[in-house]
Amino acid sequence: MTELLFRDDPYLTEAEAVVLAHTPEGGIVVSASIFYPTGGGQPGDSGWIEWDGSRLAIATALKVDGGVALIPAEARAMPAVGAPVRQRLAWERRFGHMRVHTALHLLSVVIPLPVTGGQIGAERGRLDFAMPEVPAEAVHWEEAINRLIDRDLPVTQDWITDAELAANPDLVKTLSVRPPVGQGRVRLIRIGQGEGQIDLQPCGGTHVARTGEIGRVTLGRIENKGRQNRRVSLELS
Repeated sequence: MTELLFRDDPYLTEAEAVVLAHTPEGGIVVSASIFYPTGGGQPGDSGWIEWDGSRLAIATALKVDGGVALIPAEARAMPAVGAPVRQRLAWERRFGHMRVHTALHLLSVVIPLPVTGGQIGAERGRLDFAMPEVPAEAVHWEEAINRLIDRDLPVTQDWITDAELAANPDLVKTLSVRPPVGQGRVRLIRIGQGEGQIDLQPCGGTHVARTGEIGRVTLGRIENKGRQNRRVSLELS
């Protein structure tokens, strides 16, 4: 199985690994990954791997049986199974994903409605909400999220058991994507600490360490996505 280095240290930009396998589609399964694999609305990371004087661009990463597969950006010679490789992350793109992802968690605080969908990019992202009508306070949402960012709250992770999650269903804000269960424990992302905690929800993605790293965001117009759904987009300034 692939060791998920990005989960414990999302700021890690280089790391060694060993090639465990090649997938039929041409992916490279590695023993440890700094590349986040596509999932939960967050794109897979890109970057490079290097080995024995060779260098191969990585377009994205995917979850596969056995761990994480790195997907080459072009059809070229790949490192052999058993070969040691050095991974190098396209950091600016990843950091953009981290900033946007944490900002979307804050958006779910500002808009306390069930989330029906979402998407994360390096510069912008969006959440879809179960929102039949746009409330009058929507004009204040942009100011409210930027106030939370300015508080520079810590962003940390914790773990609970599957049974604890089942006993606390309100932790799950998303209707379209359910947190993975069956492995015995579920990862939580916490924003704020103690009495200053403002959010706690299951999430497997990468996040900044403090909300102040997000920088100012702007909200786009609210889009109608059906009788019961509205889409709210945000962009990093």
